[in-house]
Amino acid sequence: MISNWQNIFSAEEKILLRDVLHYLERQCKPLFTRTEWNNLRRFVHQGLREGAYGRDSHGVSQLLLSLQAARVVQQEVGLKQASILTLILYPMASRNLISQQIIVNNFGDDTAHLIECMSRVMHLTAEHDTLEDENFRKLLISMAEDIRVIICLIADRYVLMKLLNHNEDIEYRKHVTRICKLLYTPMSHRLGLYAIKQELEDMTLKYEDRATFDDIAHQLQQTKASRDAYMRAFIEPLEKRLRESTKFNFHIKGRTKSISSIHHKLVTQHTSLSGIYDLFAIRIIIDEPDPNKEKADCWQAYSIVTDMYVPNPKRLKDWLSIPKSNGYESLHITVYGPDKRWVEVQIRTKRMDEIAERGLAAHWLYKGIKSQGELDQMMASIREVLENNASPDEVMKDLSMSLYQEEIFVFTPRGDVFKLPKGATVLDLAFQIHSKLGQSCVGAKVGNKNVKINYKLCSGDQVEILTSPQQQPKQDWLNIVVTSKAKTRIRQGLKEIENREAEAGKELLQRRFKNRKIEIEEGELSKLVIRMGFKTQTQFFHALALQEIDVDDVLKAYDAMQTPIIQGEAEPHSAEDFDLNVTRAAEERNRQGLKEDVLVIDRDLKGLDYSLAGCCHPIYGDDVVGFVSISGGIRIHRKDCVNIRNLQEQYPYRIVKAKWSGKSGSQYSITLRVIGQDDIGIVSNISSLINKEKDTLLRAINIDAEGGIFRGHLTVLVQDLSSLTSLIKKIKLIHGVKQVERVN
Repeated sequence: MISNWQNIFSAEEKILLRDVLHYLERQCKPLFTRTEWNNLRRFVHQGLREGAYGRDSHGVSQLLLSLQAARVVQQEVGLKQASILTLILYPMASRNLISQQIIVNNFGDDTAHLIECMSRVMHLTAEHDTLEDENFRKLLISMAEDIRVIICLIADRYVLMKLLNHNEDIEYRKHVTRICKLLYTPMSHRLGLYAIKQELEDMTLKYEDRATFDDIAHQLQQTKASRDAYMRAFIEPLEKRLRESTKFNFHIKGRTKSISSIHHKLVTQHTSLSGIYDLFAIRIIIDEPDPNKEKADCWQAYSIVTDMYVPNPKRLKDWLSIPKSNGYESLHITVYGPDKRWVEVQIRTKRMDEIAERGLAAHWLYKGIKSQGELDQMMASIREVLENNASPDEVMKDLSMSLYQEEIFVFTPRGDVFKLPKGATVLDLAFQIHSKLGQSCVGAKVGNKNVKINYKLCSGDQVEILTSPQQQPKQDWLNIVVTSKAKTRIRQGLKEIENREAEAGKELLQRRFKNRKIEIEEGELSKLVIRMGFKTQTQFFHALALQEIDVDDVLKAYDAMQTPIIQGEAEPHSAEDFDLNVTRAAEERNRQGLKEDVLVIDRDLKGLDYSLAGCCHPIYGDDVVGFVSISGGIRIHRKDCVNIRNLQEQYPYRIVKAKWSGKSGSQYSITLRVIGQDDIGIVSNISSLINKEKDTLLRAINIDAEGGIFRGHLTVLVQDLSSLTSLIKKIKLIHGVKQVERVN
């Protein structure tokens, strides 16, 4: 592939380069067409001439790094053409020496897409130093889009760690080691690339604590001869018995634990090397092409081993019957071997061993898996592909990164990573960071661009929240955010604003009462609030503060309450008598699935949050108009409401059009003023009529009588204007009723 390179590499590098070139020619060239291979050679020579494959600022050969990483993804993982090309051509693409279109024309869309993703992720890792954050790893995977990109990254860092063994730049070696320890080693473990993970851990220990590494390596070397002899003594009779008792095609090998694993045991068990009884393991690998016979073969081998050596039943690990969540299948037993030493024996088939070493099925082992059912489904699809003998490259290509498709990961300017659901906005992020930041948010900078609070974020966005001390939560913010935390904090903020404004309304009313030398008790105030059509005092005082009800009207209502009431039939009926019926009716409507009515506000906008004004009590069918309150919510008034006329004169710019749409599905509270002759039974007749009306409920009656004339107020729940009109006509027909009118 390369010529005239002898003068630019060290003697050790020349050996490595000859070896990797020989491997690529022998193992990788058959994966390409003649034209593709020749084009690859041509681009590599071009890259050499233009400096893409020279040494970086730390003295690392980019050519050797790229070629060896390409070898790793093919040899260790089994990935094919696109992944090999990505690692070899990335140095040129990162320097804009080869365009996306040229890659497409020569090697296809798949390769071009992988190189594009590789460039994006490399840029991300170079800019941010938040590797300890689990969300950063998820962001990395999310932005990579294709799991092969992550494997290419791991291979690249794995080879770099090997090349740094004799590098004189100690600080750079520490930096690369730290990144591998925090990022690439955990990811290689989760992808099931255990051989790579093990070597990365060994090299990390070697670069971080060379004395400890060398000490363990020296002890292993000193005991190697005796250890090898013991393994032979254990394996030979076992191999003979298996061949005599079975027709298996198998092989047995001994494996010493890695230096990093030994170091971990030394630290956690507070022991010495001689005290680690499972210093090595014996692995029996059966070549069984029929998947239906795999388990039976393994258990047969188990029976033979335990006949020869006494097993420790407490250390039996059966991952045949129930594989690990990452697809690992094997049978582990510990037996009492020669010289009274415990020996771990692992029994598995060739297919199981391939999966365990290369990790084809293990890459779904991420913390973000939502449920066991989802995991089972993922693993079933992986096994199906494996059983159909698909190549590793096809497996990696076909399995999408759906695990994170419902999540996004964004940065703050400080480099902190936040995880949010897909569709989250700037406002969601602001509340995710801090409640006060959310309440004062007016927008953000994403990159170098100013965006509004409703801007939907994307994975990888760097977001700077912009605030203003004058900003406060608004009702329509609930339509902007998607996270429950943001919605909760907005509602809390709106409630606080309402309470502040209600206090102002309360002070206003107290001043007016004080001017008239009236001291109102709490019980009377509660009755007054209900008489004015409000459920709570807070709503009542809030409406006063916003001038949605007039203070003079409140005073008149209070005066009316002080007028004595007649006895007998005209005795007021408590609203409590009717509250139960209203509650039951509401529950019945919920059971029937009736929807709330719909208002179209301003320019045919639907779904806006609004509330019905307490001063005029609009109902479905009324001519209505909207008023934008200080808190950002919209209050709906009847057009003939006295208060809305005053508001229209003072704040014309806060008036919006409104109209009803669809069908009414709710009940509305209205008050009727009734005047008539003070006849016996008049109240019973009125209440009986109302209770017989469909979808109409009587909530409260208040009757006063004087000089043979009664005057009363009825609080009634109706569905719409036509129902109200019909009800008024029927009440007028009752004997003794002279006048019925709706009260604002």
